[in-house]
Amino acid sequence: MLQLLYIVTLLQIVVIVSLSFKTPLRKLVLLVLDRVKRGSGPVVVKTVAGTVAVVMLSSSYNMMLIKKRWIEDGTVSLADEIFMAKNLLETTLMGGLLFHAYVIDKLHHYIKELRIRRKTMETAKKQGQGFEDAGGSSSDKVTSLEEEVAKLRARIKQLHSD
Repeated sequence: MLQLLYIVTLLQIVVIVSLSFKTPLRKLVLLVLDRVKRGSGPVVVKTVAGTVAVVMLSSSYNMMLIKKRWIEDGTVSLADEIFMAKNLLETTLMGGLLFHAYVIDKLHHYIKELRIRRKTMETAKKQGQGFEDAGGSSSDKVTSLEEEVAKLRARIKQLHSD
């Protein structure tokens, strides 16, 4: 099981690094993540994450039992030390695995959101509605909008009284 955890953790680190830098591999990883997040992919990912979390909690519980035995007996056997080290390593790797999965999910989300924002800014600039070229100062716009709101409120009061 440790070899599997090492391989998955290494693959997750490679995915995080590929998402962090703009490379041709990044597009491929984003495409794969988009496909995984469609259909039954999220259910499978949540099921695997839940299973890993349960196994991690079980391993933590086993460590607590070993520690409790050490406290009660006052002696530490070599087998208990080996089991404790193995459980600690497994728990650490599973926790890292869950953390890396969360980081990959958030990086994917932020990259997609950044793409959407860049596209909307480009379309706004193409239509001549750039944020800097909007014309007039922002305080003038705010006062004119406040005046318009006051007029509309007066109109609403008049309509209610009628």
